[in-house]
Amino acid sequence: MKHLILLSGLLLMPAMARAQTPEPATIPIPCPASAGAGTRCVSGQDENGAWYVIAMPANWNRRLVVHAHGGPRTGAPEAADPLEDLDRFAIMVRAGYAWIGSTYRRGGYGVRMAAADTDNSRRLFWARFGRPERTVLHGQSWGGNVAAKTSELYALDVDGGNNYDGVLTTNGVLSGGTRAYRFRADLRAVYQFYCRNHPSTDDTPYPVWQGLAADSRLTRRQLRDRIDACTGVDRPPTRRTPEQSARLRDILAVTGVEEAQLVSHMTWATFLFQDMVQQRLGGFNPFDNASTVYHGSGDDEALNAGVERFSADPDAVARLAYDADLSGLIVLPTLTMHALHDPTVSYGVEAVYAATVAAAGRSHLLVQVATDEDQHSQLEEAGYLTALLALDHWISSGTAPDPAAFGPSCRMLSAVPGRCRFVPAPTD
Repeated sequence: MKHLILLSGLLLMPAMARAQTPEPATIPIPCPASAGAGTRCVSGQDENGAWYVIAMPANWNRRLVVHAHGGPRTGAPEAADPLEDLDRFAIMVRAGYAWIGSTYRRGGYGVRMAAADTDNSRRLFWARFGRPERTVLHGQSWGGNVAAKTSELYALDVDGGNNYDGVLTTNGVLSGGTRAYRFRADLRAVYQFYCRNHPSTDDTPYPVWQGLAADSRLTRRQLRDRIDACTGVDRPPTRRTPEQSARLRDILAVTGVEEAQLVSHMTWATFLFQDMVQQRLGGFNPFDNASTVYHGSGDDEALNAGVERFSADPDAVARLAYDADLSGLIVLPTLTMHALHDPTVSYGVEAVYAATVAAAGRSHLLVQVATDEDQHSQLEEAGYLTALLALDHWISSGTAPDPAAFGPSCRMLSAVPGRCRFVPAPTD
């Protein structure tokens, strides 16, 4: 019995130690002007190294938005990083919602890591201010993948109670890790066929699916210069050579990437791929174009005969799927909002997510709405507020909102014509 008592005490010690751990220190910081008069902001760093910012409006409605940011950012996290996200979604704070957003503990890829850090920010807010009447999880861009994963992993506590009440994603990467980056792997292969400068003959040789060689010192500016040298993308069309114009035309036609987004997609397919493959997947390849038939160029036969081919490693695919793919096993009201003409994350990911949720038998908990916007990082504020209030009403009433009602509801909220861009979602 003495040994049993001693063992019980030892088992309790970690829990007691955690309970006695002091709350991470926070410091008052200036809020972005967009957060509204009277809003108080504080910043801090959690025990894992993630920096967070909390915004508390003067007219707090006892509701909290927990924000998962996009990216992933490949640089080291900095204390001021969440302020950009707060500024972007400040309409939520002005409407009375408290807001917390954090970096993740490190830069680079890792959906499960980011989900854990996102949920940790919720717990930090609850510890400091008490449990709100309602907690909503919000994810933007890659943060949509993070929010969806957070919902799958942390929606409920160990006793089955809710940690969150609903989920909102905006222009979210909802197709999961194994699908979301295929088009950028294709872009790297097609670009290299036409340009032959990434890698260049002066670089340490590496397959394009690696992103960069491990010892590469290439900068983003140097990458941009390479792309411009090949395609003239940074200069007016009249100043491009005929060869540059032809290469640019073929690259865009085959990949479906828009001209204005070519450099950004190539940047992700370089530095993010380097992190994802070499740091997170043990150097193994999760991408496959072995049987892809490319079309749309001036000479598809030559392209398909000469493009670099690669086959996915099953272990890399399994690791990426475990980290970032979604099960669709949602247990909370979930609303997705996506711009039809999003140039960074295709609206088509919404259909992928809807099918995933349907296969899990949870379609009754998913509502998807569309806008006719052509932006990715920031949509009209009136749309965000409409979506947030619709989700709030769904949580309160138990009745899922009608997507057709979003436009009229938005116009009632916004006094500025043209700020409401909701349209019927495509049916095919």
